Amino acid sequence: MSQEKLQILKMVQEGKITADEALKLLEALGGPDTGTGMPKTAAQWLRVRVTDSKTGRPKVNVNLPIGLLSVVTKFVKMEDVGGIDLNEIIRQIKEGSRGKIVDVQDEDEGVHVEVVIE
Repeated sequence: MSQEKLQILKMVQEGKITADEALKLLEALGGPDTGTGMPKTAAQWLRVRVTDSKTGRPKVNVNLPIGLLSVVTKFVKMEDVGGIDLNEIIRQIKEGSRGKIVDVQDEDEGVHVEVVIE
């Protein structure tokens, strides 16, 4: 991390500037160092919604920061997420995909699954 970015973080820690002010300064320096390899204009969230097909009520509602996605994939088995290929989702994110990338209706289980990149 550059000396300038460290100085900005130190100013936040000392209460000299707010987190919003720090973000603006970091963006002016080329973006915050998230370690994700994503451009600063890249998506920020992966949202997973599972709803009951009959009632429309939510069963699962997950909002995951993109920066944590590659960490999560190391601990989650593919069969635990209904066979959705998380590595493919990461590839799409890195390529700049946005919006709904998964939309599955499982009649047997009575659920609707949506995965959205925002």
